[in-house]
Amino acid sequence: MDQLNGLNIFVRAAETLSFVEAGRQLGISASAVGKAVARLELRLGVRLLQRSTRHISLTAEGALFYERCRRILCDVRDAELEITRTLERPRGKLRVSMPVIGYRMLLPVLPEFAQLYPEVELELDFSDRLVDVIEEGVDVAIRSGPLTDSRLAARPLGPFRFLVVGSAAYIAQRGEPATPHDLRNHARLCYRFPSTGKLQEWVLDPQQPQYTIDSPASMTCNNIEALICAAGQGLGLAYLPDFLVRDALATGHVRTVLTPYVKHGGVFSVLWPPSRHLSPKLRTFVDFICARLLG
Repeated sequence: MDQLNGLNIFVRAAETLSFVEAGRQLGISASAVGKAVARLELRLGVRLLQRSTRHISLTAEGALFYERCRRILCDVRDAELEITRTLERPRGKLRVSMPVIGYRMLLPVLPEFAQLYPEVELELDFSDRLVDVIEEGVDVAIRSGPLTDSRLAARPLGPFRFLVVGSAAYIAQRGEPATPHDLRNHARLCYRFPSTGKLQEWVLDPQQPQYTIDSPASMTCNNIEALICAAGQGLGLAYLPDFLVRDALATGHVRTVLTPYVKHGGVFSVLWPPSRHLSPKLRTFVDFICARLLG
């Protein structure tokens, strides 16, 4: 700590170019400032400040040393501020952007978050549009797929995989497909992305291209809940992420088919604008969802 204090005195003297003014700002005498700088120069074996009866100036070595010391002291102050902020209570509005299907992951854990952090006001935006987190002032975003914006900090939330599902009654009536080729004899329920109008591709055993899915969709839908309901009602087979049909599988509303051929999946990540200091509300939200989602 004595060395750090010496660096602080030197930086203040270098910035003010006055032992008297540096001492006034630090609450010590000009003589104490001069002695501290002299001890530092003696330890380093180099002159840092050129003194005369009228003024003080930095030597070439002093200028280099000043820049390094200034950064060190800034880092120390940042570390102190970061520790202080960990003691603050999370509060205020937090803007969260995530895909439309993300509410199936997030909403079940929100009651616990609200109970733990009642002063955080969440503003949730569910959209498949690729939001510009920085330009649009979003605090945190949840996305799947490759991370293309190198400006953002990120943490992985967890992996997911796709499943082909249908109701037991439908499978009993139409027969269980043994290979992807058999899908030509089945009704396929396909998801259409609202933001782009594109259909979700069914990726089945990509290592064997002869299993290309070329049968037309019997129904398309841009609403995930409707698609899950249609599969449960026996209208056909649907290709959906596992976390969306977890409850339906547990209750027997639907069951899986073609499991050995379904190998496609992805990873969800949480992203936020980079900053030297995470606000308490952002830090607690990121830590919370990383521990709770896709677990």
